[in-house]
Amino acid sequence: MKNPMSADDREALLLDLLAKLFRDDITPGSLLRQLRKQVLGMNQTEYASLVGVSRRTLSDIETDKGRQSLALLDQAFRPFGLKIGLLPRSAYLRSQLMNS
Repeated sequence: MKNPMSADDREALLLDLLAKLFRDDITPGSLLRQLRKQVLGMNQTEYASLVGVSRRTLSDIETDKGRQSLALLDQAFRPFGLKIGLLPRSAYLRSQLMNS
């Protein structure tokens, strides 16, 4: 790991990136890539080893390619305290959900 962030900085980045994800400004793969790089400072090989997937699988997740299982995606996001779940497809409904 290179230059880990402070807990406050990690939380702020996570909330910012999640808000972008909920607004469809970034993809789940982009979210994972940014968290891996900015929070942990790891390359794909290091992170893939940490979460127990191949580097190719991690690359596919980060570029939103392939059809990974929910369990695999959950495994990839777990180090950041995230889990895969269901959200409404409608941006309006997601907004309502986040503001409730």
